[in-house]
Amino acid sequence: MTGKTPFPYAESAAARWSPLVRFIRTDERIATWASQSPARTFGYEFVRFGVKQAWACLFGGLMLGLLIATHLFYPRGASLARYDFLVLAAVVIQIVMLAGKLETYEEAKVILIFHFVGTAMEIFKTSVGSWIYPEPSLLRIGGVPLFTGFMYACVGSYIARAWRLFDFRFSWHPPIWSLFVLSAAIYANFFAHHYLPDIRPLLFVVAALLFARAWIFYRIHHSYRRMPLLLGLVLVSMFIWIAENVGTFTASWMYPNQSAGAPIVSLGKLGAWFLLMIISYTLVAAVNGVNKRARPWDDIEIHPAR
Repeated sequence: MTGKTPFPYAESAAARWSPLVRFIRTDERIATWASQSPARTFGYEFVRFGVKQAWACLFGGLMLGLLIATHLFYPRGASLARYDFLVLAAVVIQIVMLAGKLETYEEAKVILIFHFVGTAMEIFKTSVGSWIYPEPSLLRIGGVPLFTGFMYACVGSYIARAWRLFDFRFSWHPPIWSLFVLSAAIYANFFAHHYLPDIRPLLFVVAALLFARAWIFYRIHHSYRRMPLLLGLVLVSMFIWIAENVGTFTASWMYPNQSAGAPIVSLGKLGAWFLLMIISYTLVAAVNGVNKRARPWDDIEIHPAR
């Protein structure tokens, strides 16, 4: 304890979802027990961090589980195509999450935005042969099954939910307008690099400069931790790349080199996912608003990330 003014924190994130309210008191009792020793505190926060991350990934985890389950068990030759089943299942998941208050309408708004943004890019990318969807379906636009928009929406859903669960605060955050300019350039380059020089290296440099000083503060329990925002975006991009490998394992989509026998998505796609993360982050930041109450960390009581 430094004696400095504590960083103010909001109510428990669990209180925002009614199914979790009943667990708040139990969690506080465990937290009180854990606070009696540093080892317990570390173990408690480690587990709590993992639980919050899993909860933030709820929609994405369900969609990934559906890809695996339908790949392994969906009947061949069923009257309802597997891709069409995935579309209907994604819609049902959204309805259930909203009805059960497992998702807020703000998060649903983010998912809808991403569905349109992702589908538009998918239509173009499949038309130029960047990847293919090998199975037949009725619910599609051109070569793009409509479930793919939900896969992009999983990214936006994760960021929006994590924003609430970890009660994000920021210091030295770049202006939202600058992120919109960068995101527009990234999105345009996803299309234009098929005909013009690829400016991806320049986009990486601009992103690094914009986020160079930015720190994100996240609350696991009562105390805030911190890490460079740029590092956070890179780490999330890595997990998305891993999830994409799972998606290609289930043959839900295929890249040209994979049809030739390469099972792993190339590391080059990691850079593409990082740039897509910038777009995702920008849209969520615009919807949620950036809370800049976080002052420089030498003025507040805060623990560094471990």
